[in-house]
Amino acid sequence: MLKTEKVAIPHLKVGMFVSALDRPWLETPFLIQGFFIQTADDIASLGQYCEYVYVDHSVRPRSEGQARTLMVKSQAEAVAALFPGKSLHGYSDSGGWHVELPRAKAALDTLADTVKSLLEFREKVVLDLPRIKKAVEPMIESVSRNPDACLWLGRMRKLDNYTYQHSLGCAIWCVALGRQLGLPKSDLRSLAVGGLLFDAGKLKIDRSLLLAPRALTEAERPLMQKHVQESVKIMRKSGVINQDVLEMAAYHHERVDGEGYPFKLAGNSIPVFARIAAIADCYDALISQRPYAQAKTPAEAIKVLYDEKGKAFQPELVEEFIQAVGIYPAGSLVELSSGEVAVVVAEYRSRRLRPQVIVVLDENKEALIELKILDLMQQTHTADGKPLEILGSLEAGAFGIDLSSIEL
Repeated sequence: MLKTEKVAIPHLKVGMFVSALDRPWLETPFLIQGFFIQTADDIASLGQYCEYVYVDHSVRPRSEGQARTLMVKSQAEAVAALFPGKSLHGYSDSGGWHVELPRAKAALDTLADTVKSLLEFREKVVLDLPRIKKAVEPMIESVSRNPDACLWLGRMRKLDNYTYQHSLGCAIWCVALGRQLGLPKSDLRSLAVGGLLFDAGKLKIDRSLLLAPRALTEAERPLMQKHVQESVKIMRKSGVINQDVLEMAAYHHERVDGEGYPFKLAGNSIPVFARIAAIADCYDALISQRPYAQAKTPAEAIKVLYDEKGKAFQPELVEEFIQAVGIYPAGSLVELSSGEVAVVVAEYRSRRLRPQVIVVLDENKEALIELKILDLMQQTHTADGKPLEILGSLEAGAFGIDLSSIEL
């Protein structure tokens, strides 16, 4: 018998291992690393998205109970192998996003003020490390309790400088991924500080180069790449001795296939915290409006990361990042099948296609006088019985919507 077989949905059986679909995994709510069919409901769910799938007959559980946990255990073991000697543990949401929102706002207000006051263009850059450590703590606590509020506010907040905005965003994404990985609070602190500072060396780069509204020339690219070494120098001058934080700065542009810079490191030669930083750095850059590039939607950015899985980025870390932030992270502008336009406010990390949203435009694309919250896990159909789902992401600013003006 062939190890992998193309099987039409009606011919699937409980116990089979689905290794591939007839469409991209990201367009479905299923585990992106494959899964066992456990019940007839799983087959029915596959039928909603696929006409056929690929079944790997060589992957067989030794018992029915094992079928339910084998793939989750396999991913967990792969993640644990990235952090030998560390005790990883799962975080659980301690409250809804609306409960966390005021605490997250206070945390990001403090962090944004700190970023703006510390990351200034000046000749001699020395960072106030104790102030930075104190400023990241409330954000870490907020993300630990429920990341959706910080993810929402991080997308809503628009600082007046891309460097400031990028530093804030990277710190949030790094901590969100660290939480998903189950890293202890001490490591979340390292990720927060590293995410905030790994691009600090750009303060030493000529502003005309940083703000160039075009792709850099071959001669200019090495000048920009010097920000890596400059970041490490600034950190050391500022008293940073945490090796994880220094490695995030030194190696966040390395890539697992060896095509990064400045050292062309590959695979496990790249420190794992730097591999985390690389994902956060790329994702935040992709969803941000830059002088030389239009912002992508979060869904488009996630697809870029997914397509680079195993090439630029560590596969297990990409998969965990997708689980952490979802296909439609908080702050994403989306169009519903009803014709309404909404903003995602909370991601169901187990069902990434059906988050909670705030509807801001009706089916005629007219602004609502009163915003309404929909939980797409609970509300699956419109009033007239038609399926209610997300059709896709919209570009920031679509239909004249100013995300930063939305208040809850």
